[in-house]
Amino acid sequence: MTLKQLRYFIEVVRHNLNISRAAQTLCTSQAAISKQIHLLEEELSVQLFIRHGKRILRVTRAGQDVLETAERMLRDTENIRAITADHTDHSRGNLAIAGTPTQIYYALPHVIQQFSASYPQVQISLSQGSPHQCADRVVTGEADLCIATEVIEEYPTLVMLPCHQWSRCIVTPRRHPLTRCKPLTLEDIARYPIITYEFTLALRSPTRVAFDRKNLKPTVVLTASDPRVIKTYVTLGLGIGLVSSTAVDARQDRNLAILDAGHLFEPGITAIGLVRDSYIRQYAYDFIRLFAPQLTREAITKVKTRL
Repeated sequence: MTLKQLRYFIEVVRHNLNISRAAQTLCTSQAAISKQIHLLEEELSVQLFIRHGKRILRVTRAGQDVLETAERMLRDTENIRAITADHTDHSRGNLAIAGTPTQIYYALPHVIQQFSASYPQVQISLSQGSPHQCADRVVTGEADLCIATEVIEEYPTLVMLPCHQWSRCIVTPRRHPLTRCKPLTLEDIARYPIITYEFTLALRSPTRVAFDRKNLKPTVVLTASDPRVIKTYVTLGLGIGLVSSTAVDARQDRNLAILDAGHLFEPGITAIGLVRDSYIRQYAYDFIRLFAPQLTREAITKVKTRL
């Protein structure tokens, strides 16, 4: 049994049993993956997959048990590499961050600028997506950490580190009738077509809960993960925007009216997600503290070790 065989097995499962996509990720051939998995099954004397001809139908019960341990083994291998790298040269390495567009475009530039000045030899890679996509990338090892929302709590293998609270606001063209509504109410907002985030009206989201309490059924005409897209279509007159207050800038958005809606919705949480049993490089601790000063190494360790 080799780490390569375990990695091949894990990647096939991660790619929904599609060997072709797993091969692309691993930069190898489908035949090589199939051969190594068959060798692994022979050594273990157990089937990891139920097959129909060459097609994989599902993971066996034994395969599920093997998968959990295999993932832990590969994480431990990566942890060993990270530990030795910290002892060899703690100022050099890679930091992969998955974040929502709001975080990447509005919250992170100044933090990354400061971090890069302190760690010029650390290569940063950014990927953006919805909160769930960001958390998924940390779970699968594509990212070292994610900066998203409280959906991180839904992932058992992740630790959620709350960073900041944020409120919601409405953006409209400057002479929109809503600008004359004082105080602004949910009933006022529900009269107009809404453009907002993809996750805003999901069940149990603070926005959905607020409208449901008032028995209001707002019309959402467009959703997007990027607040810049939302504001673009507000400018075109397609509807009013419901976005995070973090995603507005008085200078950049001077063609829009920005209406505070913090009194109408429960605040959201910006949080960092990490794999609970992952080793964190020193520079990653420093990055986190730049983003959220209250998250010291001691505070993070305490959360990671909490059962």
